[in-house]
Amino acid sequence: MSKKPYYITTAIAYTSAKPHIGNTYEIVLADSIARFKRWEGYDVFFQTGTDEHGQKIEQKAKEAGIKPKEYVDKIAGEIKRIWDLMNTSYDKFIRTTDPDHEIQVQKIFKKLYEKGDIYKGYYEGMYCTPCESFFTPSQLKDGKCPDCGREVHYAKEEAYFFKMSKYADRLISHIKENPEFIQPESRKNEMMNNFLIPGLQDLCVSRTSFKWGIPVDFDDKHVVYVWIDALSNYITGIGYDADGNSSEQFKKYWPADLHLIGKDILRFHTIYWPIMLMALDIPLPKQVFGHPWLLTGSSGDKMSKSKGNVLYADELVKLFGVDAVRYFVLHEMPFENDGIITWELLVERINSDLANTLGNLVNRTVSMINKYFNGIVRDAKVEEPVDEDLKKTVTETPDKVIAKMNQLRVADALTEIINLFKRCNKYIDETMPWILAKDETKKERLETVLYNLVESICIGASLLKSFMPDTADKIFAQLSAKERTVEEIKEFGLYPSGTKVTEKPEILFARLDINEVLKQVEEAKKAENETKEEVSKEEKKDEQVIDLEAKPEITYDDFAKLQFQVGEIIACEEVKNSKKLLCSQVKIGSQVKQIVSGIKAHYTPDQMVGKKVMVVTNLKPAKLAGLISEGMILCAEDAEGNLSLMVPERPMPPGAEIR
Repeated sequence: MSKKPYYITTAIAYTSAKPHIGNTYEIVLADSIARFKRWEGYDVFFQTGTDEHGQKIEQKAKEAGIKPKEYVDKIAGEIKRIWDLMNTSYDKFIRTTDPDHEIQVQKIFKKLYEKGDIYKGYYEGMYCTPCESFFTPSQLKDGKCPDCGREVHYAKEEAYFFKMSKYADRLISHIKENPEFIQPESRKNEMMNNFLIPGLQDLCVSRTSFKWGIPVDFDDKHVVYVWIDALSNYITGIGYDADGNSSEQFKKYWPADLHLIGKDILRFHTIYWPIMLMALDIPLPKQVFGHPWLLTGSSGDKMSKSKGNVLYADELVKLFGVDAVRYFVLHEMPFENDGIITWELLVERINSDLANTLGNLVNRTVSMINKYFNGIVRDAKVEEPVDEDLKKTVTETPDKVIAKMNQLRVADALTEIINLFKRCNKYIDETMPWILAKDETKKERLETVLYNLVESICIGASLLKSFMPDTADKIFAQLSAKERTVEEIKEFGLYPSGTKVTEKPEILFARLDINEVLKQVEEAKKAENETKEEVSKEEKKDEQVIDLEAKPEITYDDFAKLQFQVGEIIACEEVKNSKKLLCSQVKIGSQVKQIVSGIKAHYTPDQMVGKKVMVVTNLKPAKLAGLISEGMILCAEDAEGNLSLMVPERPMPPGAEIR
């Protein structure tokens, strides 16, 4: 029996800057839904990517002194790095600079023009450059952009227009007949009352005032409006062809089951996009969900570099780990209202739910099994009434979680899973295994209690895996268990009696001290500022050749203090914001040392990886560009300043001593 297809997308991230944690929330949310649908048995296709054209990109590239493609390549790489860091399981990462996408956008534009839905004219009005949108005076909010709140300016230019009004009544009927099409309900009301019912104006869909976009192939002084370009990714990414030769993949997965987007771009996805599809005679997506924003600070401010309140996923992961960050953003974001993130809230939630409730439960259970039964879990089936209440809670939780996920109430689904683990902790307090262990006649009862705990944790971990995949796998490893399928999840008692758990339970989440966390945050900011200052100083230095002066003679004893060994470079990357430095991870025997070297002008990271090099391994660690360096890689330098790594003549193992 073939699996039912399920197609989920995120909005493609705009390549103007590194995404903050609010942007990152969307990809983690989509990933949890995609993983859950796969677990339920769906054939899931999960697409994300980057939106890379437009005037704003052209301006930023010009300010940086590079070409737009070079600029977006760098930012797109950073976005993909963060998406991968957050352990997201997307099936395709599309870029709007992909040649096949650009060709299809040109075909789509031409098809709509030939059909008469796009026509040529002039546009004048108030234009917001960051949003790349025109607005009428009535749409402005206090004279500013209604979407981002920034200043707008008057603009007039020749342009092509899309006949939005032609399809407005049809779209209104579709929304009324399909109440789940726009969610949450408040978002649907906003679109109907503010845009559709008052009447749609025709949409400007080309620009001539800049060049960084997809050219209109039959009128190349125009580039396609960035939103026509960006929205088309949902069909071009799975093989749509405007000439009628769409792929089997497109036929399989379209219409999309879910477009997951931020509430600020709802108008584009629930008005412009459906009308585009209607004009192309393509079915509409089944649902568009406009999620709320993740705000920062106790007052709930929108993240902004100018306010200095931006938090980034990779910085949070360094402090708390991937799954802790995933848990926080998923659990703390309400279904409809904006969520809040602060350092204090992060620490409080990690301590209460992850360290105390989940981590402590798994640790206590595994430790008791090892202490009382040498790690062997047996079901002696000596039941008492308290067991039934635990089993009832555990076996009812899957249906509750599935129901919440079907409504996209992901935070509520996580709450149900945490409640299962809380019930397990209560069960420990009710049964008091440490008391049972003192009475030899209660041995079988103790075995039953511990078995019930392991079984309950396995079911809970199976439900948790879509949201915290690494944590769930760690739990399964400690219990020598496997993930339950959707068919197995509601049956209590599938854990094989006689299984041996791990001897040394791993601490899943350590309790955090808010003062220590805040201290680390300040140190990280200080190191970042020091790096920026160092880079600034380096840029001001004139390149100059300096003749080496003879150094004073040393004794053999002085020389003997230095330890030279062969090291193997197993990883290497450029040091951010530095023109000279590379950071290498060097294997030396059973150890791995981090070494920062000023050789970026002579070697790329790819050239470094795999090399056997000579290393001074007993230098006192030093901080360079905010990074700890634990040694020195030896190089030779000629009169012209060219460097060459010192490498062993014959194959030598990492850690071999150099004498």
